[in-house]
Amino acid sequence: MPLSKLSFQAGINRESTSYSNEGGWFDCDKIRFRAGYVEKIGGWIKKSPSSFLGNPRSLHNWVALDSSQYISVGTPIKYYIEEGGGYNDITPLRLTTGSGDATFSATNGSSTITVTEADHGAIAGAFVTFSGAASLGGNITANVLNQEYRVEEVTGSNTFTIKARTESTPISSVTVNGELSVTEVNANSSDTGNGGSSVVVAYQINAGLDTVVGGNGWGAGTWGRETWNSGTSTTATTDRLRIWQQDNFGEDLLLNVADGQIFFWDKSTSSATGNFSRCVELKDVSGADSGVPTIARKVIVSDQDRHVIVFGCDPTTAIGTQDPLLIRFSSQESVTEFLPTPENTAGDLRVGSGSSIITAVETRQQILVFTESSLHSMQFLGPPFTFGIDQVSDNTTIMGMNSAISIDDVVYWMGKNDFYVFDGRVKKIPCSVKEFVFSDFNPDQADQVVSGANSSFNEVWWFYPSKSAALNDKYVIYNYQQNIWYFGSLARTAWMDRGINDTPVASSGGFLFLHESGFDDGSTSPATGISAHVESSQFDIEDGDNFSFVRRILPDVSFEQSTADSPTMNLVLKARNFPGADYQSTQTSAVTRSATVPVEQFTNQAHIRLRGRSLALRAESSSVGVKWRLGSPRIDIRKDGRR
Repeated sequence: MPLSKLSFQAGINRESTSYSNEGGWFDCDKIRFRAGYVEKIGGWIKKSPSSFLGNPRSLHNWVALDSSQYISVGTPIKYYIEEGGGYNDITPLRLTTGSGDATFSATNGSSTITVTEADHGAIAGAFVTFSGAASLGGNITANVLNQEYRVEEVTGSNTFTIKARTESTPISSVTVNGELSVTEVNANSSDTGNGGSSVVVAYQINAGLDTVVGGNGWGAGTWGRETWNSGTSTTATTDRLRIWQQDNFGEDLLLNVADGQIFFWDKSTSSATGNFSRCVELKDVSGADSGVPTIARKVIVSDQDRHVIVFGCDPTTAIGTQDPLLIRFSSQESVTEFLPTPENTAGDLRVGSGSSIITAVETRQQILVFTESSLHSMQFLGPPFTFGIDQVSDNTTIMGMNSAISIDDVVYWMGKNDFYVFDGRVKKIPCSVKEFVFSDFNPDQADQVVSGANSSFNEVWWFYPSKSAALNDKYVIYNYQQNIWYFGSLARTAWMDRGINDTPVASSGGFLFLHESGFDDGSTSPATGISAHVESSQFDIEDGDNFSFVRRILPDVSFEQSTADSPTMNLVLKARNFPGADYQSTQTSAVTRSATVPVEQFTNQAHIRLRGRSLALRAESSSVGVKWRLGSPRIDIRKDGRR
C-alpha cells in the first residue's frame, strides 16, 4: 500500500472539536512550533543555588556604571537585588523605635519570645531587627536577640512573638529552598531579664498578600488585619496582591508597592559602604521637594526624555490621598523635583475615562496607559506642556497590571475575555485556544497574571492561575511571527526576557531560573526530564465511512542538540470508532487501543497493527537530555471495511 504522509497545521486549535479540526494539532504541553514544525521547548536551570523568601510578581534588570549587573526581585515579603548569585535585602523600613521602647520576656523551655512595644503596628510574617538588647540571663544571650527576626504571631496591639534562634545567623543564611530553616534556642530558668533599656527595633514594611483572599471571616485579607484570635470583620476584596513595580534611574532604582509608597535605592551609597543599603522613601531623599508623590500605582522612568512618571498618585494639593486617574511627572533629569515652576518641566495630567489606572507600558515613542475599560497614549511634547495624552480605545480590558508587554514597539496584553495587540491601533488577536484558557481560569487571582517575552522564538508568554489554583500553574503562548497559539503547565510568578542574561529569567518557589538552558527540569538536583507532548486532532479515511488499518509507521524525528547518549521519544497512534468515544482499549481482534513506538535516531520503521474509524498521532518524551523535533512521519494505512 502507498504510504500516507502525516502533516498537520502549525499551532493548537481548541475552538472546535478534535474531529472537526482534522489536519491540525489539538493538545500539547511544553512544546513550541518553529517554521511550522513542532519541537520540545528548552529546559531551565537555577540561576543560583541561593534562594529568597516569597513569590516575585515582576523582575527588572540593569547594569550600573561600574558594570555591575543587577536583577531586582520584589516579593510580598521582601525586596531583593540579585548580584552574582546572591540576594541582597533592601526592603525598606517603616519604623525605627527609640532606645528602650521595647522589652522581651521568655518562658523556660520555650523558644517563643514575647516582645512588648506600644502600638508596634507589626503583622505576622513581617521582619524586625533588634539592636542594643542585653542578655536575658541564660540561653537567650544578647547575640541571640540582636539580629533579624520574623514576627510569628501578633498577640495584641502592644505585643508580638518571635522564635529565638542560634546567634549570628543572618536571614539569608537560613533561607533554604525559599523557606526559613532555623535552629531554635530554648530559654532556660535563668532567662528572667527584659533585654535592658537600650533596645532599638527596626521594623521593615509589613508583608503583603501572596494570593487574593476575598470576603470576610477567617483567612480573609492580610495577616494581622484584625486583633489576634479573631476573623476579619470587613470585606477583604479591597486588599490588593503585593506587586512591586520598578525602573532604574541611571544606575539607581525607583520602586513602589502598587497603590503604596514610592522608594529609592541609591547605588552609590551601597558602593561606598561595601554593603547593599536599604531603599528609602522618595520623599525622604536629599533635595526632595514638598510635592514628591507618596503613593502610586506604578512608576516609570521615560527613556527618551528622562522624566520620572508616577501613575495613580496623590496630587500636590493633597499629599497622601491617592487619585487613581492622576499622572504626575518630575522635572527632567530629576527624581526629587515634582512641584511645577516656570523653570522646570514638572507637571501633571489626568486620564479622562475609566475609574482607575491599572498599568502603563512604555514603548519606543509613547507610553500606553490602561484603565479598566480604556486605553490612552501618553507622548512627550516638550515645554510648556511636557506631556499630552489621547484616548485610543474606549472598549478594551486588561487582566492585571503585569499582563501587558511591549515587544519591538508593539504591545500585547491579556484582557478579561480576549487577547489584544496595539501596533498603532487596538486589535483583538484571533485566538484558537481562547475558550480553553478562559474557561479554566481563576478570576479571583487575576492580578497574578504575568506576561513575558521570549524574543528568541518570537513568543509572548502569559502565566495564569487555573480554575482551582491559588498561584500561577498554566501558561499560554502567542507566536506573533507565525500567528499561532500553544499552551502548557508550568508554575512561574514572574518572567523577564533575555537582557543582561543570555536567556529569559523566570521565578518560582524562591528561585530564579534561566530558561532555554539545556533540555531538562533543573529545579532539582540531579535534573529530571521534562514531560512534553503534542497530540493531533482525529483523522480518517473517506470521512470515517470506512475503518482504517495501519500496519507500520515511518518516523521523521530529529534529535539534534540532544545531550543523551541515546535520545528517544515515543510516537503513539490512537484509534477510536466514534468521534466522541474513548479511544478503544481492545477489540475482538485483540488490537490494542494504541500503538506506542519508541523512536531512536536511527529508527527506520516500526511495524504495528491498529484499526479504527479515526486515528490520532501523539509525540511525547520525558527522558533526560532529549531534544526532539517532529517532521512528517508516514504511515502504511488502508481501508478495512465498514464494520
